[in-house]
Amino acid sequence: MTAPRYSAMRTSLRTSAIMVLFTIAFTALMSSTYKFTRPSIEASEQQEKMRLINEVLPPERYDNALLDDYVTLGPTPQLGLDSGGRIYRARQGDAPAALVLEAVAPDGYAGRIQLVVAVSAEGRVSGVRVTGHKETPGLGDYIDPKKDRDKTHPWIGQFAEVSFADVTPGQWKLERDGGHFAYRIGATISARAVTQAVKHALEYANAHRDALFAAQTGSRL
Repeated sequence: MTAPRYSAMRTSLRTSAIMVLFTIAFTALMSSTYKFTRPSIEASEQQEKMRLINEVLPPERYDNALLDDYVTLGPTPQLGLDSGGRIYRARQGDAPAALVLEAVAPDGYAGRIQLVVAVSAEGRVSGVRVTGHKETPGLGDYIDPKKDRDKTHPWIGQFAEVSFADVTPGQWKLERDGGHFAYRIGATISARAVTQAVKHALEYANAHRDALFAAQTGSRL
């Protein structure tokens, strides 16, 4: 009885040792793979951010390293940011040019709609893009220009170059609600949510512009 028990114990220990060595080797492999691929992953993420930013703020309107010039926000209800976010600062010859804000419309038809909104230093919306949503395909998802069937005049393009001098705050509503902005029949909730979120982003940028541009890079407001 002793010999078989010893043999079984030795087999069990050998198997455990092999598993431990395998785990160590696998962890080391994954760690080295992550370290090797991390620079390319980060570079790809930076490129995607710049692609998105350049859709709402033309590159010729700023000359600074925009992704390196930002402030961090804590929870900011006005922008729909429960956990905070970032605001990037565009400059032209060191002079304030525009703010690029992360924002969220919390009341979309299918939940939260994530946005990026660019506002010029003069208080004019430069552009808006939806970065994440769960709106109904083929109906409410026209808020995203990639899903909008009208490629020539996408719905979200109507916010570009609009300020409160052009459309008063009270008119930042859909036409069916007595406001200025167009909508698509049968899908008003998504459009209404985005319209209000853009309005709030413009209000926030106008109210905090000086403080945002004056803050130290990377600081938290």
